[in-house]
Amino acid sequence: LRNLHGGTVVASYPFDDSASHVMQGYYSRSVDDNLFKHLALTYAKNHPVMRTGEPKCPDTPDETFEDGIVNGAKWYDVPGGMQDYNYLNGNCLEITMELSCCKFPPASELKKEWDYNRESLIAYLEQVHIGVRGYVKEATNGTALPDVRIMVAGINHNLTTAQFGDYYRLLLPGTYNVSAIATGYMSMTVVGVQVVEGKATELNFTLAPLGNEPTGGITVPFTPTTTEARPPAQPEHQPIQPQDFRHHHYNDMELFLRRYSNGFRSIAHLYSIGKSAEDRELYVMVISDNPTVHEPGEPEFKYIANMHGNEVVGRELLLNLIEYLCHNYGSDPEVTQLVNTTRIHIMPSMNPDGYEIAREGDVRGYTGRNNSNNFDLNRNFPDQFTTITEPRQPETIAVMNWLKSNPFVLSANLHGGSLVVNYPYDDDKQGRTEYSKCPDDKVFKQVARAYSQENALMHKGHPCEDLYQSEFFEDGITNGANWYNVPGGMQDWNYLNTNCFEVTIELGCVKYPKAQHLPLYWDQNHRALLQYIHQIHRGVKGMVIDIKDGTGIPNATITVEEIDHQITTHLAGDYWRLLVPGTYHLTASAQGYNSVKIYATVPEEGVELVDFRLTRMRSDPNGQAPMDPRATQDPAEEVFQSFIKDLSLGQGLEQLVQSTVTESSFRYRRYKELSEFLRGLTFNFPKITSLHSLGQSVEYRTIWALEISNKPDEPETAEPKIRLVGGIHGNAPVGTELLLEFAAFLCINYGKNPTITRLINETRIVILPSINPDGRELAREKQCTSTVGMTNTHGKDLDTDFFGNASQRVVEAQPETRAVMDLILERGFTLSVALDGGSLLATYPYDKPVQPVENEETLKYLANVYARNHPKMHLGDTGCSMGNIPDGVLRAAERQSHMGSMKDFSVDFGHCPEITVYTGCCLFPPAVQLATLWAENRKALLSMLVEVHKGVRGVVKDKSGKPIVGAMIVLNGGVRVFTAEGGYFHALLAPGNHNIEAVADGYQQQRQEVVVSSYEAASSIIIEFDMDNRIFGLPREFVVATAAASMTALVVTACIIWCVCSAKSNQQKDGFHRLRQHRDDYEDEIRLTSMGSKKSLLSNEFQDESESDEDALYTNADKL
Repeated sequence: LRNLHGGTVVASYPFDDSASHVMQGYYSRSVDDNLFKHLALTYAKNHPVMRTGEPKCPDTPDETFEDGIVNGAKWYDVPGGMQDYNYLNGNCLEITMELSCCKFPPASELKKEWDYNRESLIAYLEQVHIGVRGYVKEATNGTALPDVRIMVAGINHNLTTAQFGDYYRLLLPGTYNVSAIATGYMSMTVVGVQVVEGKATELNFTLAPLGNEPTGGITVPFTPTTTEARPPAQPEHQPIQPQDFRHHHYNDMELFLRRYSNGFRSIAHLYSIGKSAEDRELYVMVISDNPTVHEPGEPEFKYIANMHGNEVVGRELLLNLIEYLCHNYGSDPEVTQLVNTTRIHIMPSMNPDGYEIAREGDVRGYTGRNNSNNFDLNRNFPDQFTTITEPRQPETIAVMNWLKSNPFVLSANLHGGSLVVNYPYDDDKQGRTEYSKCPDDKVFKQVARAYSQENALMHKGHPCEDLYQSEFFEDGITNGANWYNVPGGMQDWNYLNTNCFEVTIELGCVKYPKAQHLPLYWDQNHRALLQYIHQIHRGVKGMVIDIKDGTGIPNATITVEEIDHQITTHLAGDYWRLLVPGTYHLTASAQGYNSVKIYATVPEEGVELVDFRLTRMRSDPNGQAPMDPRATQDPAEEVFQSFIKDLSLGQGLEQLVQSTVTESSFRYRRYKELSEFLRGLTFNFPKITSLHSLGQSVEYRTIWALEISNKPDEPETAEPKIRLVGGIHGNAPVGTELLLEFAAFLCINYGKNPTITRLINETRIVILPSINPDGRELAREKQCTSTVGMTNTHGKDLDTDFFGNASQRVVEAQPETRAVMDLILERGFTLSVALDGGSLLATYPYDKPVQPVENEETLKYLANVYARNHPKMHLGDTGCSMGNIPDGVLRAAERQSHMGSMKDFSVDFGHCPEITVYTGCCLFPPAVQLATLWAENRKALLSMLVEVHKGVRGVVKDKSGKPIVGAMIVLNGGVRVFTAEGGYFHALLAPGNHNIEAVADGYQQQRQEVVVSSYEAASSIIIEFDMDNRIFGLPREFVVATAAASMTALVVTACIIWCVCSAKSNQQKDGFHRLRQHRDDYEDEIRLTSMGSKKSLLSNEFQDESESDEDALYTNADKL
């Protein structure tokens, strides 16, 4: 590490002070003094001024430093310095560089200072790769060992290994003896370690746990070809059973889970799915050979226990199971096989709050059964037969979210109070106690028996003869509703809403037994627990893939003939379908693909592998069938298709979020600071940003629009354009802050993260962070429901001021509204997202009461994309007195109907779909909550940058290849978009088949049918117009010939009439003059004659308006 200062030009190294604190001249030497001098010299000798040792600063012109370096204390005593603290308390070696005589030089000097320091900075960075480096791991299971001391003989300064057992020890070239020492393990020393110049020597340690071996440690020689030091061979690890049986309260359980997660990192990973009502973590331990990610083809299994807080046996059994799996992995074949082929999620307690008030010895009581809000969690899930009116609890919401986020296949929910395996359905329409059979009844019976058969007492079927003498369950299993009705149960929700089959296992008659009885429960159930996990590897499994490119197809449907229950493929196209042995007719279907049917036979043991290869639907040029959207792709377009697909499937977006974590200091910014922030982005990132003023507010604050693109000042009509808008209500400024952070996030990662860079290069992003800055100035933090600042200075709610027709507008538009309307009317936008507050959901047009909503499927789909990429929104629990909203998406008018909304205007007049996202119940939450709100919305905002590239796009041109601008593209007979410069158009559409009509004056109307995918970029289609050869529905040649003949006849007739009239004129000139002399006398008569003659009416109707009054009078007189 280096610490950059100013005031002179020198490199200073530890120590900075001494025990005697002599002010100057006392050399305070560290044990790594030679190394520190080397590091300081590395910097100094590459600096043209520093290396002279004569900085010649105006304040100290005679001060010199040999070779440009100095021991800190020798220069002057500095107690409490940072570099000494780093060396003594961390693993870090730090020196201090004084870079210039002037502490705050003029900006004009910065270029010179950069030139002076560039080579030094790079050379110093390279020194991190000298000395020795490596890993320390445990001998028996290979897990990393943190906090191991690394000692170098003769240098009394040790460092410790980091979280993953890694260490880096800087050393000068030479020969060293290096030791690794950890509490509870045999120490190990490697002698004769060779360190060469410019390259770190790799040295790994493997430490064995202390047992009966000698405690003196192990010494081994170093050889350049051997980089890993191992202890002598240990005895083969033998399977062991859990030994420590006790009841674990929350803190004890938390420490247990953390201990096993840290101790077995190669197979165990601890995470939380949320918090209980009293803010306790809902922990899950996942155990697998690759525990942190889903591996395509590997099924996901889960155990959940302690849903009722006073039913504790399952909680302890699952902690025992974690211990058993971890200790026996790698030595016991069964455990190793299960862990290597299954991702096992274990939740010991779904109701930790209830557990804390439950009491040991409870046989059949209720204390602690419910959560801390006094709701039964197993009556709190949405139900197919009964409306659950109780508010959804945080534990329920967390589990629902968890289940929707993972492709679970099989599950068990561990309870207590009886001894039986209970399977769906748990209730029926009538609410009666009778068998409620689900479509997969046979599968559920099979997996239920697999558990009960391994528990001898359960399998007998007479579980609790002392408590329930008449109770009997054949084979130890029962249909839930046939036992008793349970509306709102978790197992039915699993089956009906996910791919997961879940049963409920009652583990014993006593709900909270004494601790001394826990070993007996393990003995009775541990074989059953393992056997039940094995059941996940029954039935059929495989992949559904695109036959052309071999990529997996997500959300494809797997249907089994005569079983009315479908499952869907996961993001990579993998699926698992539990079935009993037999032969089945399977069908795989996906939107835009032709379905494929296959016969498959499920064996008595094991799983049948069945892959489906689907072909895309195609079309001919006349649009008779759905078009293959990739038929015209060039290689660059195929690469971009793959890019969007990777982000849309699997963990693509999540991995992007994790790879772009940036440190932020969240706070609310008023108008002045907001403006400075936006200008700062343009100063720091001038190549990708452009700041524009759209207009001013009533109080003359600027309405800013920031464009982010690789060519922000150039119109790129072929790229989609997205509009992100915040602050339409000044009292809800969360959206403003999220958009400012999003802008910084994009800019900072441009050029560093390839995915962000590609998205910016391919998209035009326009951000309007605050369109009501006057209202924002009035609003106050921590006011969750206040309306102060909601309107602009004129008291107008801007979201009721967007009207496109003058007839609808009573008064002139507000200046803020007009500024935004002008931007919307420029068209060219593909998608718009507005951020607001006061709820937790996404709404789509219209705000006005319109029925039906045109293009509703697409508008709703776009809102769903945002909601499902938000960790809470898609669960539909708004938490804001609105009740449960399915999927967290609602048509805007159903929330609050009103006229003049921005999104309605965008759809109707900007031809751009717009959704409104409400980020939280509180309109103006405390600033400390902004970081959480950003974390919740970042992935969803990124998903919009991906989504804007989907739908359908193309070019409209004529036969000669000339682009047609302004052509109208009609989508599904309703929504219209128009081609821009270059004939380009782009429209977002929900996944599925869509009809496209292209209309332009003078051209024949064109029709095509296209297939839109939920995970692929819009491929370019070409619409080529022919000249319209039909007039009034008749062939052009016929119409032209008829018109020519008619014109010829008309000309001939006109000539004949002219000749006749000319002859009469010569014969009646006297009469003509006489009529002129008495013109007034004849006008009435002429008028009457004209009115009485249809022929005269016809004559006047087609009269040439260019003729004079005299000519008209002559004509009438002639007819008289």
